[in-house]
Amino acid sequence: MNTYSVSTEDEMHFRSKRVAILGYGSQGRAQALNLRDSGADVIVGNRAGNSFEKAKADGFSVMSVSDAVKSADVLALLFPDESTADIYAEDIAPYLREGHTLLFAHGFNILYNFITPPKFVDVVLVAPKGVGPMVRRLYEEGCGVASLVSIHQDASGSALKTALGFASAIGSSRSAIIESTFKDETETDLFGEQAIICGGIPALIEAAVDILIEAGYPPELAYSECAHEVKLVIDLIYAKGFGEMYNSVSKTASYGGITRGNRLISDRLKADMKEILREVQSGEFAAEWIAEKRAGSGHFRELVENARESEMEKAGIAFRKILETKNE
Repeated sequence: MNTYSVSTEDEMHFRSKRVAILGYGSQGRAQALNLRDSGADVIVGNRAGNSFEKAKADGFSVMSVSDAVKSADVLALLFPDESTADIYAEDIAPYLREGHTLLFAHGFNILYNFITPPKFVDVVLVAPKGVGPMVRRLYEEGCGVASLVSIHQDASGSALKTALGFASAIGSSRSAIIESTFKDETETDLFGEQAIICGGIPALIEAAVDILIEAGYPPELAYSECAHEVKLVIDLIYAKGFGEMYNSVSKTASYGGITRGNRLISDRLKADMKEILREVQSGEFAAEWIAEKRAGSGHFRELVENARESEMEKAGIAFRKILETKNE
């Protein structure tokens, strides 16, 4: 993968522009604060509500989305994926002009054509590879989160300069700015979330906890061994990779994990993962998710509630209470 270096010219080009952070959630707040601390001219556009008031409390000039669009040059669309297209159609598209840059932190709405920008604006991707609080925390520590950068439309001829300047100002030049595409960023991100981070790992943990409980082991112990300790290993992988993780845990754990873990990776599992990737690549998942949102998200809320009522979640609550009592 190719990486970008940010020049003084890129930074000066970006500093000449006013940035509107549209959406003040986890990523919006982190990026707005980092941009401001880097000397950028930042305003916030948001619909009325808690996030609007939070941005005001953080000292930003806050206004409606449409007024922010009219007042800025770089428009960072940081609303949730499922809400962005509707907000764009109502509050952003009617006010676009030549010289605007639409900046996305995720390629979802562009890749799947929920948003089709006019040809006279720049369209860029700056996708930090970390959640909002991490983007902010690492910046404050003098580090940064790596970002993927891509150019979808370059109407001005300076879209890359704008994207690199933005990425640098949120702290990514302290880590890495990596060349990508809207397609690659979106599809790998969705697949990783579904097959591993938010899907595969939780499902594997729940299955393991259920097996231990069914075998007669205390639920709290099952949760501790199969869920609570996962963070310790993930932190080792994050910091040092798999090889060093195996060197850091016990030799018993290393040998048992290496010799038994692959038993779980069956041909059926690989086929199911390939099907998840196919649904992402075809746009089937994206269409399903947007349809769910527009139908009121009732099924989604039911799924989340079912997860909260699972035996694993009850075991986790009980285990955390033990820890809280011990620490009082």
